[in-house]
Amino acid sequence: MAQNRLPDAALIRATADRYAGSGRFTRHFVASKLRHDPATATIFGLAAPGLGHMLDLGCGHGQLALALLLAGRAEWVTGLDRAGPKIDDAARAATGLPARFDAADIATATLPDCDTALLVDVLYQMPPDLQRDLLGRVAQCARRRVLIRAFDPGLGWRSRVGFAMERIGRALRREGANTAIAPLPLAELAAPLAAAGFSVTIMPCWSGTPFPNVLLIAERAPC
Repeated sequence: MAQNRLPDAALIRATADRYAGSGRFTRHFVASKLRHDPATATIFGLAAPGLGHMLDLGCGHGQLALALLLAGRAEWVTGLDRAGPKIDDAARAATGLPARFDAADIATATLPDCDTALLVDVLYQMPPDLQRDLLGRVAQCARRRVLIRAFDPGLGWRSRVGFAMERIGRALRREGANTAIAPLPLAELAAPLAAAGFSVTIMPCWSGTPFPNVLLIAERAPC
């Protein structure tokens, strides 16, 4: 398994600079996520020799995808997320790069074929039936690899902390009870990918935090 590897300071700065038109807060958020989020280091460590055409589902501001692109770890990026300031920021930051960020509901959108599909902190925010449907569609569109940063509901105190923090976050954002917190057991996440011919491994992705985050890595054997 590849070792965790954070982007270097120059790459973080180059990525954050692309968000200058989005305001100081967004630029700081982008740099902080790239510098401190355990998923960044884990995925960068897995990205050599390259992710090819990467489909980033629920891409948010798009900073991880753009950093991978600027580092030469991806050849092309397609990012999909709901309409709003985040997807606008991503599209503006991608100007001049082989990348496209579009507003779309990933629960219903047609997914383009890709080499690698990336889902970071996406699935557990969807109702279980929509999670299963999305995983089935991802298994059909991804040619080589699927990377999922997931919430493991079976990690005891870590899972309890995760649920508590998610509820606090929703309360602060005034999202109310309409936003799902519905992490599926990891075996259920892996099943549709394994059925489609992927070999699935799971590794911790919390790196010093108390959260129940894991990275699910699904890979097809080379033809």
